[in-house]
Amino acid sequence: MTDDLVGRREQLAAAMKQCGAWPADSPWLREAMAALPRDAFALDRLWRWDGHAYVPLDRATDPAGWADELYAGPDAAAVTQVTDGLPSSSLSAPAVVADMLDSLRLEPGHTVWDIGTGQGWSCALAAWRTGPGLVVSTEIDEELAALARQRLTAAGVDAGVLVGNGTDTAPPGGPFDRIHATYAVETVPYGWIEAARPGGRIVYPWGRLGHVALTVAADGRSASGWVQGLGQFMADRSGPLRAPTGYTTVRGTGGPDTERVVERDLLPLADNWDLRFAVRVAVPDAVVITGRDEDGVNAWIHDGNASWAALSARGDGNAVLFQGGPRRIGDELLTAWSQWEVNDRPTPYDYGVTVTPERQWVWLREPSLDLGS
Repeated sequence: MTDDLVGRREQLAAAMKQCGAWPADSPWLREAMAALPRDAFALDRLWRWDGHAYVPLDRATDPAGWADELYAGPDAAAVTQVTDGLPSSSLSAPAVVADMLDSLRLEPGHTVWDIGTGQGWSCALAAWRTGPGLVVSTEIDEELAALARQRLTAAGVDAGVLVGNGTDTAPPGGPFDRIHATYAVETVPYGWIEAARPGGRIVYPWGRLGHVALTVAADGRSASGWVQGLGQFMADRSGPLRAPTGYTTVRGTGGPDTERVVERDLLPLADNWDLRFAVRVAVPDAVVITGRDEDGVNAWIHDGNASWAALSARGDGNAVLFQGGPRRIGDELLTAWSQWEVNDRPTPYDYGVTVTPERQWVWLREPSLDLGS
């Protein structure tokens, strides 16, 4: 099994190189991931989606399947915990971990608050770069925190792991030079700004898609920065981004309130991630699901609460829009699509976020172009 894992590590490193996932500005990451391989932090049970449910893969009884799931590729996360049938913790995709740690701009000697320890892999990589005793990590799940401590100790990593809710409580040791969150929040807790040094950097997954790097202002009262890339992370367990109710439940059994023809081919909604990100900015609570049939791309949209829409392809480049609930979430999506076109089809890297004690807002290309909170 050891030889097999060595081969898989080498295959992953080669795949990362082939797809350009090793950050040019952070060559240390390749060394760190070689010294602290993914399998040293993975739980002995992983979970694979079989098309209907998450099924377990145990290292002891199916080592090849376990390794396949763990080393599925640069962009593949490995689910390590399932709660009520849904993923609640994972080892993040290697390419996304590398991208986020590159965005953090870590240097030796930096103090780091790692929020959401999980299995401890990101914490270990940060500690490899900064030095012994400079990284403290918080984890809300006591069992995960204990397992992470075991893995860090076994790997020879000197980093602290505390049990706590990083969304509302900072650990001792601040202010920190760097703050790295591994779970998604829609609104940055202002306590993160207060826990960082002026000029410090905060990298976090933003909502259901993308991650952001903020730089704390010289007066320590605000932070601002750009979207760094795409990526999907587990949501804050105590926040509003927890797994939403499914489309079928939101729609219910009743018919639509409205129905009309939309003169749009829905293909970009499935394939264009610049558009998907623009929709995510404009309608942050919208869950968008796409699928294809002989007539083209179809889409199902809901807000996880009471409003839904369906865009059904007609086979002629147009679609029929059905909507129900108290808001017209399909119209909101189409308005965001049109605005994206008016704005010359910006990419995720054209957006940024500013956080102050009073509010958070999103901007396009420059902070003065406020798109609202």
